Amino acid sequence: MDTLYLMVTITDRKLEKKFLNFYREQGLEVSLTTLGHGTASSEIRDFFGLGGRERSLLFHTVTGKNYERFLTALKRQFRIDLPGSGIVFLIPFSSVGGRKTLEFFTEGQEFVKGEESALKETKYELLVAITNQGYTEMVMDAARKVHAAGGTIIHAKGTGTEKAETFLGVSLVAEKEMVLIVTRQEKKNEIMRSIMDHAGLGTKARAVVFSLPVTDIAGMYLMNEMLEEA
Repeated sequence: MDTLYLMVTITDRKLEKKFLNFYREQGLEVSLTTLGHGTASSEIRDFFGLGGRERSLLFHTVTGKNYERFLTALKRQFRIDLPGSGIVFLIPFSSVGGRKTLEFFTEGQEFVKGEESALKETKYELLVAITNQGYTEMVMDAARKVHAAGGTIIHAKGTGTEKAETFLGVSLVAEKEMVLIVTRQEKKNEIMRSIMDHAGLGTKARAVVFSLPVTDIAGMYLMNEMLEEA
């Protein structure tokens, strides 16, 4: 059995294409890319090799075994273990909404599904729904049907989406939006199911959804009250 991770790469925008090409050569064709803006001091930016303030954030799905291989190649090609290229980190998946979505995310990687999460005692989950641009309200309406609180929307661009027709049976556009929803662990499956049913692959939203464990949280007193009343 293996563990599935969301691999996040933060690098200077000017290096985005080099990283995407590298990951594609390593067999990671499906990715999401969004832009960010750095706020660290010049000393910190210089240390991590983030010279400018414009950032590219790259999201890939990777198995634990493959990450070890990617890390070796990253060190060799980008010297990621030394200041100069950026930062790469992993977040373990808790669950993925549907077998076809899992196959899409792990295409080209050997993966044997194990237990749901590497972190088993978390009280909260971060749900991530990736949807076609312009359909975030459809996703949020589906989540609200089962009393989810609000979400946060991030615009992103997908690559490798042509693979979707093979694995998901639908075509996906490159322009994407990510909807982030924090919820209690016991509400996770209900919200994911509602999104899959009302905004999933059979709808214009074409949303796929997965969850990530959240180890701690603050500032959600009102949301806790809402969930307890639901």
